[in-house]
Amino acid sequence: MNFTERLAQAWQRNNSLLCVGLDPDQTRLPEHLRGLPDGIYQFCKEIVDATADLVCAFKPQIAYFASAAAEDQLQTLMAYIHRTYPDIPVILDAKRGDIGATATQYAREAFERFQADALTVNPYMGFDSVQPYLEYTDRGVIVLCRTSNGGGSDLQALELAGGRKLYEYVAAMVAEKWNANGQCSLVVGATFPQELAQVRSLIGDMPLLVPGVGAQGGDVEATVKAGRTGAGTGLMINSSRAILFASSGEDFAAAARRVATATRDDINRFR
Repeated sequence: MNFTERLAQAWQRNNSLLCVGLDPDQTRLPEHLRGLPDGIYQFCKEIVDATADLVCAFKPQIAYFASAAAEDQLQTLMAYIHRTYPDIPVILDAKRGDIGATATQYAREAFERFQADALTVNPYMGFDSVQPYLEYTDRGVIVLCRTSNGGGSDLQALELAGGRKLYEYVAAMVAEKWNANGQCSLVVGATFPQELAQVRSLIGDMPLLVPGVGAQGGDVEATVKAGRTGAGTGLMINSSRAILFASSGEDFAAAARRVATATRDDINRFR
């Protein structure tokens, strides 16, 4: 079973399009976890345990672990999720993009060391920089397309010859040429619902990872209506900070569950 099939099962099993991003900012951890040798792991583990029945995926962001020299805690966390919640896909958010030889090493890191079910990648060095990830045919390759940050427009919204925007070209290229094994997805931000709808029209039912709901202010109703498939799925709507840091106290996991439940239910209202 490949990533796309596992994701489809998770959508149905938990009746959820919510992806919880695991971005353990050291400066925002609850006081009782700061300074502990495994504090990042303990924080993320409690978030996972509190929300596992509410999500279709988890998405740890590698920079928050690497900046704290906590890659071992990330590895332990990934193993814990796979062991305890084997039906929930785990996306490693690393946005890798480099020449083929280096990409091969990044692919080994993501899929062999960390055992990620999917990885975010940058397409702007072309197909040979993405091909090493695609060789892991059971894993997902999630390609940046129309990102949620304002500066993404600097390049992604450029108009090419013939009138097509660069992000539209990327979407069509991935759907038509790179997705031979049915393992590709795209990143499209909730902050651009019109562009989200345009991407959906270009790619059929390919899954979309959608950041920007929650702290970034993306509108849930507009996002779901623009990006859902005919079956009412097709989306991994990510929320990180709004859920992770719903409380700064020892009740952080319970608070995270309340916000995750509300977000999941809000998403489901418009499916």
